[in-house]
Amino acid sequence: MDEHNFLFISADAALITDLACQVHREGHPVKYHIEAESDREIGDGFVPKTDDWEAEVDWADVIVFDDIWVGSDIGTGELAQELREEGNAVVGGTPNTDHLEEDRGYAMEILEEHGVNTVEHHIFDDFDAGIQHVRENPAPYVIKPLGEVQNVKRLLYVGNEDDGSDVVDVLRAYKKAWGHRMKGFQLQRKVEGVEIAICGFFNGKEFIDQVNFNFEHKKLFPGNIGPQTGEMGTSMFWAGQNKLYEETLGKLENWLAEEGYVGSIDINCIVNESGIYPLEFTPRFGYPTIALQEESIESSTAEFFHDLANGNDPEPEVHNGYQIAVRVVLPPFPFDDEETYDENSRNAAVVFETDSREGIHIEDAKRVDGQWRVAGDNGMPIVVTGKGDTMHAAREQAYDRIDDIVIPNMYYRDDIGERWIGGDGDRLQAWGYLGPT
Repeated sequence: MDEHNFLFISADAALITDLACQVHREGHPVKYHIEAESDREIGDGFVPKTDDWEAEVDWADVIVFDDIWVGSDIGTGELAQELREEGNAVVGGTPNTDHLEEDRGYAMEILEEHGVNTVEHHIFDDFDAGIQHVRENPAPYVIKPLGEVQNVKRLLYVGNEDDGSDVVDVLRAYKKAWGHRMKGFQLQRKVEGVEIAICGFFNGKEFIDQVNFNFEHKKLFPGNIGPQTGEMGTSMFWAGQNKLYEETLGKLENWLAEEGYVGSIDINCIVNESGIYPLEFTPRFGYPTIALQEESIESSTAEFFHDLANGNDPEPEVHNGYQIAVRVVLPPFPFDDEETYDENSRNAAVVFETDSREGIHIEDAKRVDGQWRVAGDNGMPIVVTGKGDTMHAAREQAYDRIDDIVIPNMYYRDDIGERWIGGDGDRLQAWGYLGPT
């Protein structure tokens, strides 16, 4: 592949560092901009930086946005759209695709307009109205905050009581503690089944043939208990455009083409023997999903995204098996406590007991005089991946790699991928979702 200039942009927090590093390792010139001041040291020593991304647009052959947020507001879709209209090759969304994540009600409208089955859901901007709805329609519900506050992951609540009484109690608590910030929320009827995300890569006109299927692990502790986090780990595999794809993302292909969307788009679903029920969109890269996708794309990552941004039809060579990613974190993750972070985690050394860095991906890390160190304020220094012919083999490789890493006070989930082994894979196969279309 010819050499191409890549400009990576984090218009808020630093998220795309590892992908920038991967492209840089493949021999392409890279410049990376991080807007959030607290994150600007992330990636130091790994990837070249720029303080002014707009000054680098003419230099760049490919521009990559990592998220939908510009500070506390959505907006990278608008930037990406403007840059594309000016003739640039851009991986990024549009104002409408940004809106899919920011406004869950709008997301459900788009799904319904295109014939995608949806879970019963209701949008409220008043806590008392939501409480009244649950009392009049008793059932288990999921509370999903809307707008900027949805990034506070621990506010997502999955109800357990058949009469909805626990949801009522939580809404009352949120009214007192978060009423000034939570401007709205969605109540979604809880559905039992297997949670799976269908992730496609779109080149502005159509999806590539390979579809990524992944399983998120959002709770802090093994066994899926504890507070919500952004993500503690992911298991996945690649396959063709099967029934799961055809009944979800496949129905949105024309709409995404009209939008001119370019990049990764993920729709998280609950599926059971009765149907497929979309829950929410991720119209951007997922984290740490993108690190695992990098690991499982065995051809050139830079060539893949160059082709995608230019509207070509990339044909990546992907690992024919299973993959897992484990996020290694430090105190006080997933909470914010500057004193605890300063005492236990800031600038901590990341020590490797082997020379190999295979499967080690950086998140909030920097390199100083050859030493990997923790960077930023979030306590998420690295992601460790593994892959194999079976999910068991992928788990074994990832956790063997973690055993060779020492970071004081580090912790992680040791059960990533077990749900698949424990029956999720068998159930999806029995329900007919994993075979060819």
